[in-house]
Amino acid sequence: MFLCKNCNSVDKFELMFSPEYRGSKNFSQKYNKKNEIEITVDGYTFVPDLRFMNEHAVCRYCGQIYLWEYERKQV
Repeated sequence: MFLCKNCNSVDKFELMFSPEYRGSKNFSQKYNKKNEIEITVDGYTFVPDLRFMNEHAVCRYCGQIYLWEYERKQV
């Protein structure tokens, strides 16, 4: 999971498509054996990492972009 450094909300990664995206927008997600989210968009599967989030993801709570870090679990 990823944490927005602006509002401290945790994004469970619900993909939003850019208006410029021209694919068919077939989207699915599942957890792999390493308990990582795997995203499949139009047949292309990937595990989102911090670089991907900081280049493409918008926080669904505050709308901020480019301000992501990995969520640190409190023990």
